Amino acid sequence: MSEHVRVLRVIGRLNIGGPSLHVVYLTAGLADRGYDTTLVAGNVGRGEDSMKFVADAQGVPVVQLADMQRELSPVRDANAVAGLVRLIRETRPHILHTHTAKAGAVGRIAARLAGTARPPIVVHTFHGHVLRGYFDPVRTAGFRRLERMLGRTSTKLIAVSPQVRDDLVALGVAPHDRFEVVRLGIEFADRVALTDGHRVERRRSLGIEPDQFVVGWTGRMVDVKRTEHALLAFRELRESGVDARLCLVGDGPERHRLERRAHELGIMRQTLFVGFQRDVAPYYEAFDVLVLPSANEGTPVSAIEALAAGKPVVATRVGGVPDVVRDGEDGLLTDPESIRDLTAALTRFAHDPELRRRMGAAGRERVLKRYPLDRLIDETDLLYRDLLDSARRRR
Repeated sequence: MSEHVRVLRVIGRLNIGGPSLHVVYLTAGLADRGYDTTLVAGNVGRGEDSMKFVADAQGVPVVQLADMQRELSPVRDANAVAGLVRLIRETRPHILHTHTAKAGAVGRIAARLAGTARPPIVVHTFHGHVLRGYFDPVRTAGFRRLERMLGRTSTKLIAVSPQVRDDLVALGVAPHDRFEVVRLGIEFADRVALTDGHRVERRRSLGIEPDQFVVGWTGRMVDVKRTEHALLAFRELRESGVDARLCLVGDGPERHRLERRAHELGIMRQTLFVGFQRDVAPYYEAFDVLVLPSANEGTPVSAIEALAAGKPVVATRVGGVPDVVRDGEDGLLTDPESIRDLTAALTRFAHDPELRRRMGAAGRERVLKRYPLDRLIDETDLLYRDLLDSARRRR
């Protein structure tokens, strides 16, 4: 490219999760390809932890848009739109690229209101969606209508997996040809230990015996993750006679309720609530298997990281999970409503160390090749170039 391309990248908030890692690594990686990116983020919610430390480590400045927040607020949402309109007029981006639902709505409305400063290219990435499993039917229907309207104003829509794309097409958000699938890219060296040489030490530091079966979970403790299902399945696993421990890595608004629930179920002494951890690699080393009982997922980064660490995954068959976890090859997928299925899958792994080793190795080989950061940067760069060429031809 003869000139640097200005990109305004907007995400709802830099909370714990794959989208935050995605935008930071993408912003840093594209800098060497001729893109000047301004990364904008709203505020994390109460009880959420921030991943701004990743941006700081990558040398990526973040412009804070204080009025952009997860909760619906007519006044603050209008202020967030006005703030982005000002940023668009100041930076005059060639590309506006939004990530996550709130930023997608605020950013694309701002683009329409920016007048002559409207970016010639508007892209939105669905890292999943909130059109199932998050809100009541009335609000869900409203969000669906909004996404259809915004879809018509977008140059291109990106889905992080074919399943997410197909779901959005089925929901009428936009036709198939408006979508591009660009899978996540992860800087594995920062997130997982690529050798398994400290497992005994990691377990000892957590008070776990070398031969105990450890079920791990990582993420945000929110309703859609259905972490309580992990507690229920773990109790049944223990009652079947398996000497097991459950290690929950993460925090969120559901944490106190989940701790009370673990007490009620009589499993608190065998359950570790270790809270939010910047360095998750030691915990993957200590796990035997990762459990992911979510009601909905885009592309579950925790599953990718667990497989990269050589740990098989037990997960519900929802959203983009089947794109990451191959049932019977590197993990086991279960009915999202069945605690019994979840327990059966954990029990199978508990009694078969060779199965754990074989599936973990298969998953590791696959995800290291499929989700590298370089591939994400290459595919995004190519997409941007194609969109820029098309915009020039139209002019």
